Amino acid sequence: MSLPTTMRAVVIEKTGGPEVLQYRTDYPIPTPGDGQVLVKNTVSGINFIDTYFRTGLYPAPKPEILGREAAGTIVALGPNTEKYNLQIGDRVIWLAAEGYAEYTAAPAATTLKLPDGLSDEVVTASFLSGLTVLSLSRETYEVKAGDWVLLHAAAGGAGYLMTQILKNLGARVIGTAGGAEKVAVVKGLGADHVIDYRSEEGKDWVAAVKQVTGGQGVDVVYDSVGKDTWQGSLEAVKRKGTIVWFGNASGPVPPLPLNLLSPKCVKVARPTLFGYIETREELEAYSSELFDLLTSGKLKVNIHKIYPLAEVQQAHKDLEGRKTTGKLLLKPLAE
Repeated sequence: MSLPTTMRAVVIEKTGGPEVLQYRTDYPIPTPGDGQVLVKNTVSGINFIDTYFRTGLYPAPKPEILGREAAGTIVALGPNTEKYNLQIGDRVIWLAAEGYAEYTAAPAATTLKLPDGLSDEVVTASFLSGLTVLSLSRETYEVKAGDWVLLHAAAGGAGYLMTQILKNLGARVIGTAGGAEKVAVVKGLGADHVIDYRSEEGKDWVAAVKQVTGGQGVDVVYDSVGKDTWQGSLEAVKRKGTIVWFGNASGPVPPLPLNLLSPKCVKVARPTLFGYIETREELEAYSSELFDLLTSGKLKVNIHKIYPLAEVQQAHKDLEGRKTTGKLLLKPLAE
């Protein structure tokens, strides 16, 4: 297959705000190395973690192309990829780095064939977030029917999926969201109670959680907000409960004195998805479960907007400005 030598890509050379995202049309196309496949991306995912690398909250070498996932078609194979049963022409989804580009040299070990009947857009809108929330609800804390769960940012990219997964497991879900529109979305997903943190009730959301749970608090808190909610999460969890911090949308959780956990014997976890899918077997197991949920219609995907690659700065502004519900995607290819 004849390939061009340059491609469209978004590059950052230094950390900062959305303005450091540089749209390029002359970036060299990568050559797949050992254990890699070259994928022509049709749609790339935007995740909040991308803003952490852009701002420097998560250090990474620069220059850098952001983006942790994309779907597309394999156009070239590097050496030593045979055992993954991937071929040129396969439609795939991958997890790695450098997704804000037309082409990515992705590890074959984290590249999977897409099932027939699922579009590139639907899978990309649910892949990284979906695997994350499945592992959080299975391994970080095993959610059981009847558990009270507090889910922050329930209308966001991960929260939208997690609300549904929690309800599928039989949990009683208290979601938080900002504004009447987002509250309506979360209620529509089946949440038992939704707190609008912009409303009068939301000014003391901890008290609202206590009231809903009969004064006991929740069995588990899933908190991707971080700095603004960490203290309230400690107050809202019940005795012998669990808090799972898995994001820093408002900034990182400050240093946590362990003695704060003592009065209620609280357990705290700070997981990352890649610790749960380190092996190919783990990745395939969680991916298979996700694909089944999508195919059966038990898991619905909400795509906020698909942005042309050249509009990536606006996409980041919208995401950080909390103007979005569900998933943001990029379209790397030219119209």
